[in-house]
Amino acid sequence: MLKKLRAFILGVILGDYNFTTMRFTIKIPVIAGIMLLATLSVSCKEKADNIEITTQEPEVLKADTTAIQPPKPLKVYSNDTVSVNAYEYSGLEYYLKQKNDTTYVVNFWATWCVPCVEELPHFEKINAKYKENKIKVILVSLDMAKMVETKLLPFINQKQLKSQVLLLRDPDADSWIPKVDSTWSGAIPATLIYNKDMRKFYERSFTYDELEKEISNFK
Repeated sequence: MLKKLRAFILGVILGDYNFTTMRFTIKIPVIAGIMLLATLSVSCKEKADNIEITTQEPEVLKADTTAIQPPKPLKVYSNDTVSVNAYEYSGLEYYLKQKNDTTYVVNFWATWCVPCVEELPHFEKINAKYKENKIKVILVSLDMAKMVETKLLPFINQKQLKSQVLLLRDPDADSWIPKVDSTWSGAIPATLIYNKDMRKFYERSFTYDELEKEISNFK
């Protein structure tokens, strides 16, 4: 009996003792392995429960919806009822290269230019008739700076011009004339009509019907 007990203890220590029942035989190392796996599983679960999982919300890139603002004018000429922004060509260029769903009608003129003055009512009529149809008229005056307060501002008041009036105050005409259009000799009146898809320059005067027909090609 004592020998059997010693054999049992030695078998457990050495890991080769078999328990035998009527249905199955389980070797001691198997039992030890099962217990070890169970212990490891419990330990891993406890560690996993203690791990703090941190999730980071994905960064959402916001589109830049900031519109490009008009450049700062060289000077703002004004009286009690009207004001006109003056630009060098580098500033005026902003108004000649817009890329949106509006058609721009840019007329170059001066108060001392008789044919320019004669056709101004046609541009004013276009501006009033089609301003709700994304057509914008800009009147770019080429009057000399010294004439603005004595001639241009009173003229705008007298004629009650509603279109936007800008003053191009840049003495380097040889530089900016071909930038407006390579075919322009510099004579006025002259008109640039453009939108994001088309661009056309006219060194001529217009009747109202002629101007309206040209603009209709840009729709």
